[in-house]
Amino acid sequence: MLIGYTRVSTDDQHLDNQRSALRAAGCQRIYEEKISGAKRARPELNKLLDHMREGDVLVATRLDRLALATRDLLELAEILNRAGVGLRSLGEPWADTTSPSGKMVLTVFSGIAEFERSLIAERTTAGRLAAKSKGIRFGRPPKLSAEQIALGHRLSSEGTSVREVARMLNCHHATLYRAIGTYITPADSN
Repeated sequence: MLIGYTRVSTDDQHLDNQRSALRAAGCQRIYEEKISGAKRARPELNKLLDHMREGDVLVATRLDRLALATRDLLELAEILNRAGVGLRSLGEPWADTTSPSGKMVLTVFSGIAEFERSLIAERTTAGRLAAKSKGIRFGRPPKLSAEQIALGHRLSSEGTSVREVARMLNCHHATLYRAIGTYITPADSN
């Protein structure tokens, strides 16, 4: 079954031309929506994906109707491939996963996207290591300062309960237990 998908970005745009092209291509059912292609959560596209069955073909007038970013398009193509569903673009004849050449082109694009993701991961790792070497700390800022941890350690070692100290420091007792557990006294740091 050929199932069409039409999309325009704003309410004042019309779907008529896309609808006509999809009907002429033989689409028995057409899902339509007026929403930005940059949004990943699109209700009609999600309904379409839920409706599709193995052997169906998703047809769009152009690939940018399905996704604006290459990565999003490749993710969609992979979802369709896993479900045994084809993908065809009327405006880009090379984008037809029901043909051997279309599958090959999409495979090449997928390989390029995977290569790009691995380069991004390498650059991210290198950037994080460089930042750490400069003393930049990642993650959530600590709830307690070094002075508060020292005070908490001193008060709890003098007999005040950890829960009471945590109330004084306005933190959860588990936070204080973790901080005290890693506390290094000034004498230990010498």
